[in-house]
Amino acid sequence: MSLKWIDVLEIAIQLAETKPDVDPRFVNFVDLHTWVLALPDFSDDPQRGGEKVLEAIQAAWIEEAD
Repeated sequence: MSLKWIDVLEIAIQLAETKPDVDPRFVNFVDLHTWVLALPDFSDDPQRGGEKVLEAIQAAWIEEAD
């Protein structure tokens, strides 16, 4: 399965699994964007990862972490 920006919840789950020591409440969007692009299953246009989608990913990651 290849991940796209629209797969917010699955991206958040994978980030929670690959970055267990990171508190998602304090992640900046530059790092978050880089980490999403580095996920092994991710294949989408990096330019499409704007602020709104990064906010949604961060919110979902915070939910996963709780």
